[in-house]
Amino acid sequence: METTAPLKIRLGHSPDSDDAFMFWGLARGAVETQYEFEHILRDIQTLNEWAMEGRLESTAVSVHAFAHVADKYALLRHGGSFGDGYGPMIVSKTPLTLDELRATTIAIPGILTSAYLELQLWWKDQFGGDLSELKTEVVPFDEIIPAIQQDKFVAGLIIHEGQLTYEKDGMVEIANMGKWWKEKTGGLPLPLGVNVVRKDLGPEAVIEVSRCMRESIEAGLNHRAQALDYALQFARDMDVETSDTFVGMYVNERTRDMGEDGVKAIKLLLQLGAEAGLVPAVEVEVAD
Repeated sequence: METTAPLKIRLGHSPDSDDAFMFWGLARGAVETQYEFEHILRDIQTLNEWAMEGRLESTAVSVHAFAHVADKYALLRHGGSFGDGYGPMIVSKTPLTLDELRATTIAIPGILTSAYLELQLWWKDQFGGDLSELKTEVVPFDEIIPAIQQDKFVAGLIIHEGQLTYEKDGMVEIANMGKWWKEKTGGLPLPLGVNVVRKDLGPEAVIEVSRCMRESIEAGLNHRAQALDYALQFARDMDVETSDTFVGMYVNERTRDMGEDGVKAIKLLLQLGAEAGLVPAVEVEVAD
């Protein structure tokens, strides 16, 4: 009698300590499932581009990119990254006035990143809605601060652990998307990344991948020391204390379940993006 091979889920996530922490449970067998999970580690810009093709069964994507792939992928309540008064920031070696920033080319980590969508919306708020003067150039996220240090750019939009280490690297904060968003929305968290699963796998697979994602996050939160030790190998030379702080910023109870304010924040961000003509209008449906 033939046995059916387990469904293989190629699971895309970034090689960052917060994602590694989230997926520790799945990577180390702490989650029981009949599915076979293969971890595919790529930078978020690559994962965003692959999601446009529907290449992976499940993947992390930027909330910005989700607007372009909502026809292919279901949004999960689990695994989301939000900033609570913090998030992507514009930095420079020296303080800049808004007029000086307006004349500056800003290094950005990718056109499909949530950071770039938020920069565009912030820019519209600051300068009366005109994006024609916003000058940007895509630079790999981990090369933005070195590029500013080498005077290749005056300012850059930083994400990931750069938000904790920028001062040590001689940078000053010019603007913080998390602070701006919290003030603009009356306290909503800033949507950054989400996890999705391909709809064509069928509702049973969507439910199972969602369960596995939730239990993997819970396993990490319940075995923090072990999960953090695993995550440190992806920490790009961060010390334990800084890595622990970074993981705590982006893997917490909201990551286990984004909650209604998380759903509201995603819908609002994409609504504002659509009204500005920056993303297609989509109905945001969240799988359980």
